[in-house]
Amino acid sequence: MEHFQLKRAADVKQALDMATAQTSAASPANTPSTPSTRFLAGGTTLLDLMKLDVERPAQVIDIHRLPLDKIETLDGGGVTIGATVRNADLANHPLIKTHYPVLSQALLSGASAQLRNMATTGGNLLQRTRCVYFRDTATPCNKREPGSGCSAIGGFNRNLAILGTSDHCIATNPSDMIVAMTALEATVHTESPQAKRSIAIDDFFLLPGTTPERETSLDAGELITHVTLPAPMPGNRSVYLKLRDRASYEFALASAAVVVTVSSGRIEHVRIALGGVGVKPWRSHDAEAALLGRAPDAPAFRAAAEAALQTARPQSQNGFKVELAKRCIQHALTLATQTA
Repeated sequence: MEHFQLKRAADVKQALDMATAQTSAASPANTPSTPSTRFLAGGTTLLDLMKLDVERPAQVIDIHRLPLDKIETLDGGGVTIGATVRNADLANHPLIKTHYPVLSQALLSGASAQLRNMATTGGNLLQRTRCVYFRDTATPCNKREPGSGCSAIGGFNRNLAILGTSDHCIATNPSDMIVAMTALEATVHTESPQAKRSIAIDDFFLLPGTTPERETSLDAGELITHVTLPAPMPGNRSVYLKLRDRASYEFALASAAVVVTVSSGRIEHVRIALGGVGVKPWRSHDAEAALLGRAPDAPAFRAAAEAALQTARPQSQNGFKVELAKRCIQHALTLATQTA
């Protein structure tokens, strides 16, 4: 059994002080994939990984009672979402359902009601891959043990990524929430003893490259405090479409979050993000560029889909995801614009 210290923080400062003290005393064995400290809120992913011996923190800091559980409007529009806001509360909040329906739809398509009642915004941002080799400590995995190899390349990879992969890792990011937040151009706000930071969500997640163990731009002991969403554009419509093997409690094979504004019969503004196919939530600037100024019709949607998947690198078992993702994009755009 791995021993660890469980501490409860009374406020953000105390949580950061605890993390800093442990980081300073950390063993050389600790890496970005096995940090010395983890913050605990809902625990729906962290506790599972600790039981599997994938995560082995020396210290776990309980932050679920910190005052980070509010959803509030911002001056000039937009909304701020605290790091410990539960997924169920966020999905069903009137502000989110009315002004950011793509986010509500994404959250409600994920996990189960019981898990959504526990899982938090910050935890969802840090959710780790469901690649079977990452979760099986008997097999090599560069993400879990840097330099050991990637068992998924040439192994079981049906559910894994085709965009943003490297020769070191093809693991898929599993979250639905962050795909929608990527399309909404969210900003992640963090705090450490040194500074407060605001990180664009597309910069928050890192490509695997040669260091797949480093998944986000967070520093050791840095705490997510909240997420902000910009004010929605007038007249925009948004949709989250998730394609999976079964209708519930299943991760996406391909998903698309689209936010579209149509004016005078032309697409004036569009944001497209994909899930289930990327090593991180995949913002497709190429697909967006293919749509701007065009009529919202089938040829335009197909052109956008082709643009989005032009750099796909399918593996031995997941080549079907290329066409599946294209059709997902097309259908999501159709749904978002059919009444525009």
